[in-house]
Amino acid sequence: MKKTWVVVAESSRARIFQAESRLKPMKEIEGLAHPESRARVLDINADNAGRAFDSAGQGRHAMENEVDPKKHEAEMFAKQIADHLDKARAKGEFEALIVIAPPEFLGLLRKHVNPVTTKTMAKAVSKNLVRDPEEVIRKAALELE
Repeated sequence: MKKTWVVVAESSRARIFQAESRLKPMKEIEGLAHPESRARVLDINADNAGRAFDSAGQGRHAMENEVDPKKHEAEMFAKQIADHLDKARAKGEFEALIVIAPPEFLGLLRKHVNPVTTKTMAKAVSKNLVRDPEEVIRKAALELE
């Protein structure tokens, strides 16, 4: 079996395992956290929405956020994980990559991972298993398709 990393992630937490065999337990080698993704929207936004004048007339209105703050934080964490994986691949820390994440977050990871790193992705599983025990993660990651 190639030197394989299994990355289990969601918008606020990621766990990285090294798999040496389908039969042996995987070793958790790293954990990443993004507490900002767990914060309430009121805590993420620094202040109230700004005010703008209407293009015609005397009216004013509150401006909306263009991006949902929770989605923005998830995107930032996906980029952080992708950068970490790109650097690890460049150093030769893994040869194959298996990613397990909820569908929306899996899409964010794919968006930010370098194309060369994407080529090492042997499997992607659309599930949220970040809080599950190693045995459940191993089964999802290494079971034959």
